[in-house]
Amino acid sequence: MDLNGKHIILGSNSPRRRELLKGLDIDFTVDTGNNFQENFGPEVPYDTVPRLMAEGKSHGFHRPLEEGEILITADTMVILPPAGSRPGEILGKPKDRADACRMLRDLSGRGHHVTTAVTLRDKHREETFEVTTQVWFKPLTEAEIAYYVDTYKPFDKAGAYAIQEWIGHVGITRIEGSYFNVVGFPVQRVYEKLQSFL
Repeated sequence: MDLNGKHIILGSNSPRRRELLKGLDIDFTVDTGNNFQENFGPEVPYDTVPRLMAEGKSHGFHRPLEEGEILITADTMVILPPAGSRPGEILGKPKDRADACRMLRDLSGRGHHVTTAVTLRDKHREETFEVTTQVWFKPLTEAEIAYYVDTYKPFDKAGAYAIQEWIGHVGITRIEGSYFNVVGFPVQRVYEKLQSFL
């Protein structure tokens, strides 16, 4: 991809995002210097959180952008939609083994959605967009949940799972939308939006 002399900065330490962006044949550097605090109160509507986090990471970048630089920040969240009297819930990174098992029980036999918000910003403008993928799990047994958590230790992953790992191979029955978005970065849309920036 011709960057027209622009310098791309990925403001993320996620190895999955680095690998996916590299797949676009784009030269970029990684700079994770940031003073943004990733927290939000219970009054914030759950479906607005990915956008707030991506924009917050962008504006929390540790220095002003220089001419010709484009900063990419992103946030991916696993969201259980409301069901009956149960409100919608964001499934973040699990605190420990018990929390990871609890999340996978909540996902078992249900549909959920994975939303990634991405902010592109240069010295003169910014744009944030969101991509949502619907994901369905089969009913998971306690043995399957325990095996996955104990073997793969998904404590750094939103929703306590990675689609590209064992649990995705055996447990996910279908998805609607971008697979790469569930991995953590909707690269096809990033490519489209970058072209407009360039």
